[in-house]
Amino acid sequence: MKQEHSYSVNIECTGNNGSGTSAYTAYRRDHFISSSNKPYIPASSDPAFRGDPTRYNPEELLLASLSSCHMLWYLHLCAEEGVIVLEYSDQAKGTMVELKDGSGHFSEVTLFPHVKVKDTSMLLKAEALHDEAHKKCFIANSCNFPVHHLPTLSVA
Repeated sequence: MKQEHSYSVNIECTGNNGSGTSAYTAYRRDHFISSSNKPYIPASSDPAFRGDPTRYNPEELLLASLSSCHMLWYLHLCAEEGVIVLEYSDQAKGTMVELKDGSGHFSEVTLFPHVKVKDTSMLLKAEALHDEAHKKCFIANSCNFPVHHLPTLSVA
């Protein structure tokens, strides 16, 4: 039996400079993302699309979602398999293609997780579990572009 989970977020536009969208240049792309009882996320569009570079943009949030989901599955699997992860970081990178009409799409994303495990005996299993985490990642399974992962591992 399938189990369904529902999610909701709120978006509040804060970019009205007084004349709304009377012109493409008349408004800021600023907005806040929120969900009940959680901190607000300051967001905007990419600076290439008139956004505020000090706020997160949707493209960065997509990368963050992919990276976070992979990490959470990976840590779960490591805990089940006896691989003790002491440190985990990632520097995800993605490529978006902008089309002539202004639309676009991601063509690929690559995750670069760096994992530090407790001892050398855990390295092979730690590396293999990235493949399993990738297969289970809810977000990666929802994408219509390739999501790669190129982990590096070390021992404490």
